[in-house]
Amino acid sequence: MKIKLIILACLVLVIFACNSGKNVNKEANNPKNVILLISDGTGLTQISSAFYFKESSPNYSRFKNIGLIKTSSSREDITDSAAGDTAFACGVKTYNGAIGVADDSTDVKNLVELASLKKINTGMIATSSITHATPASFYAHTLNRGFAEKIALQLAESEIDFFAGGGLQYFNKRTDGRNLLNALIEKQFTIDTTSLNDFSKIKSSEKAGYLLAQDDMPSTIMGRGDFLSNATELAIQFLSKDNSGFFIMAEGSQIDWGGHANNAEYLVSELIDFDDAIGKALDYAEKEGNTLVIVTSDHETGGFTLAAKKKKTEDGVEYSDYSEIGMTFSTTGHSAALIPVFAYGPGSEEFIGVYENSNIFEKILKVTKWGGLD
Repeated sequence: MKIKLIILACLVLVIFACNSGKNVNKEANNPKNVILLISDGTGLTQISSAFYFKESSPNYSRFKNIGLIKTSSSREDITDSAAGDTAFACGVKTYNGAIGVADDSTDVKNLVELASLKKINTGMIATSSITHATPASFYAHTLNRGFAEKIALQLAESEIDFFAGGGLQYFNKRTDGRNLLNALIEKQFTIDTTSLNDFSKIKSSEKAGYLLAQDDMPSTIMGRGDFLSNATELAIQFLSKDNSGFFIMAEGSQIDWGGHANNAEYLVSELIDFDDAIGKALDYAEKEGNTLVIVTSDHETGGFTLAAKKKKTEDGVEYSDYSEIGMTFSTTGHSAALIPVFAYGPGSEEFIGVYENSNIFEKILKVTKWGGLD
């Protein structure tokens, strides 16, 4: 009889242990923080360039969970950044040029609005103007991406807690004569228009904003330096200070512009700079343990290719030298290529597979429960 009781007790303990383990794993799959890194205009070939031209090991190689997204907009096979990033930010397919609105032009709730309802801190970073299509899609609602002054006004009225990028002229040199810097200060923002501060300088601030260029930030080639990495790190420090949880979107905007210009040096330098920012996000996530990092792009630009370098013999006969890479382009526009998604941290398994770009939004809400989804 005693033996039966001992066996029964052991079974109860095993069942309890298994159930406890399931509860722990379930909890671990709900990240507290999300860092979404968007490399505008970046397909697999652009990413591949880091493995050949970056002097250190690319941070892309640190991911284990990888998927692919389809990027077509609601009306076009080939998306632009506005429609592509609205899909990420709002979970809907819309027409090219639309910011935060559905195909029927009605406003759609974005991740900043939904996360803020849960008292989650939010931040936006871009190497373009902060009013550009990608960052704008996460806090604004306009029928056309070109309405930069309207987008700037909506940023000032939004629940964003931290931002860094260019676009100062849309705040203080507006056609309506308003100075939105005053409006931001009234909302408890510490504003800097010269450089990023050390965290110690803004630690006690309620909110922080950096507008460091009249329009777009300079390129890496033209001396932007480590702005993207430093801004990402500063945003993490600032938004995590009260332990409320945070959402950050950081964009490597100008990879896309290198593709449009068919300028391989420009493109690769911006891609490597973006990879450095990935490193900052992953370093924090690995140490903190409750942060989901997602890296993807809205679309590919330039039809970029890493092929054998074309050379000529002494007789003038062209041949392909397979020992050296030549970078070529097939278009100055966007392409319809599937785009990789890299994910790390709790909930990262959700991002494996092939799915629509709008599912990124749904997957973030599912794993964080910021939208009240089970």
